[in-house]
Amino acid sequence: MCGITGYIHLSNNAPDLKKNLETATQSLKFRGPDNQATFLHQSVGLGHTRLSIIDTSEKANQPMTDQTGRYTLVYNGEIYNYRELAKELTIDFSSTSDTEVLLYLLIKEGKECLPKLNGFFAFAFYDSKEESLLLARDRMGIKPLHYYRNKDFLAFGSEMKALFSFPIPRQIDQSSLYWYLRLTYLPADMSMIAGVKKLKPGHFIHIANSTVEIDSYWDFESQNLFNGHYSDAKDQTVKLLEQSVQRRMVADVPLGSFLSGGTDSSAVVAMASKFDKDLHTFSIGYRDHDFFDETNFAELVAAKFNTNHTTFSLTNDDLLNSLSGVLSYIDEPFADSSAIPTFILSQHVSKHIKVALSGDGADELFGGYYKHLAFQRSGESNLPNHIIKWLAPLLKSLPSSRSSKSGNLARRAAKYAKLMQMKSYDKYWHLASFNPSAEELMINPPDAIIINSFIDQYHLGNDEINLNDFLDLDLKIVLPGDMLTKVDLMSMANSLEVRVPFLDKDLVAFARSLPPHYKIDKNRRKTVLQDAFEYILPKELHHRSKKGFEVPMLSWMKNELNASINEEVFDQEFLDEQGIFNSSQVMLLKDKLHSQNPGDVHSTLWTIYVFQVWYKKWMA
Repeated sequence: MCGITGYIHLSNNAPDLKKNLETATQSLKFRGPDNQATFLHQSVGLGHTRLSIIDTSEKANQPMTDQTGRYTLVYNGEIYNYRELAKELTIDFSSTSDTEVLLYLLIKEGKECLPKLNGFFAFAFYDSKEESLLLARDRMGIKPLHYYRNKDFLAFGSEMKALFSFPIPRQIDQSSLYWYLRLTYLPADMSMIAGVKKLKPGHFIHIANSTVEIDSYWDFESQNLFNGHYSDAKDQTVKLLEQSVQRRMVADVPLGSFLSGGTDSSAVVAMASKFDKDLHTFSIGYRDHDFFDETNFAELVAAKFNTNHTTFSLTNDDLLNSLSGVLSYIDEPFADSSAIPTFILSQHVSKHIKVALSGDGADELFGGYYKHLAFQRSGESNLPNHIIKWLAPLLKSLPSSRSSKSGNLARRAAKYAKLMQMKSYDKYWHLASFNPSAEELMINPPDAIIINSFIDQYHLGNDEINLNDFLDLDLKIVLPGDMLTKVDLMSMANSLEVRVPFLDKDLVAFARSLPPHYKIDKNRRKTVLQDAFEYILPKELHHRSKKGFEVPMLSWMKNELNASINEEVFDQEFLDEQGIFNSSQVMLLKDKLHSQNPGDVHSTLWTIYVFQVWYKKWMA
């Protein structure tokens, strides 16, 4: 796990970017504290910061150049099948690193080798003879890659802060702002800075003779449905996860696992304990908020598999005190509040190990969220659905909030009632959106054509989609934009590598092939995954409700963060001078925050708050 950055000139008028490269590389020091270096040759500059995981010797440092001096690679990630790929190469390797294997595989096959890679990565591969540069990103988007291009040069980096080191105009992209306000994160290839893009998962950029080619090497092709028995599907799920975990246990530094107490991370720990009899596991709990504390389940799993377990028990003060660390590290607005406990967990865990396994990706593959259940059930014609439709006006008026059991139930019921009036493709965007009226908050919102053009790129040609289609949309939109971005940013802020076994290419292909009723059956989510591990995990975990990483944001905004929210969000003079947000609409949020029915207003306020803190640091 590392940080990469660099540039390539596209014209003779390109500015001298050598000093910019040094600054950009230095900005990524947390991603790679073990070594930092740059490479310069004619029109190209490459920078690398290293977090040493496999072959920690100097021989594996980057930028790495081949024996002839022609080819150079900077690379962020891990290729888990590098030993198998090394057998295809007749090379006398000077290191035992996956970096060197990737370098020589690229020399031999170029971009044609990309579908062979099983792992997570973003890299830049330079051919000094051809003056060409190949950039690529893994198929699921686990590792990030931002880039900016004008007529004179192209610059890239693992994080936006690296690009801020280059001469790039800092202007807000209004379409990106709209989707950020609506979703709380930036989806797909969007960036908050006009002209900056993220390379899409499964894509590459090839630059030669000042010509820039962007294309995909992998996409979500239609999958033949698994036609075996349900028992076969369970067995195959366990088998593929075990194989995936085993691949991800390769490291020359201490390795452990996150353990939340849910099925996903617990299944990963169950498999990892087979290969490490002294496996270290880590969980966090909320001492001041029992509703979201799941550490008792994590401790049951740790006891069953005899792991070396550590629980970090947090108070509200611990969460609040971490806000500055979270907000100071992010270099693009990102308002998923679960980033806060993820940051704290990574901070604590990084003091013990350098590599952690996690259960991320299972929900998107197997249907683990309430929205998946809501989607599946909303198409049924039954008495409960008819009753909810009839009660829709009443449900809309009930006090709703994510911060209490009753309020959360009312919130979900009201959203579900609205859901049943929609076509299934529209249901996806309804369920994905935290603030569907985002344009009302903006002074210059994008027009409907621009908004719909983004939605239409994911349209399958039919307004009626099934659960597997819904999950594929999550894999394309939510997973790389939100979940994987959160884990990458918060772990890298603490120099910790996080590996995600559920996103192994073989397990992803298998999960996508399973019929929808294997994933959601009546009121049960992730059915096949839960049943596959029913007799492996402690019985207390089976069929229990999912809670996830939540923080008491509504309470904070009314109390501990009240002064800060007033300063950053409700300063009308600043809002009017800034010219981005509709100040009258923003002020209405203040009244709702302190009303008897705040609903999800705290989510919208947090989204604006994060943006404003970011704006004052990076744009003012």
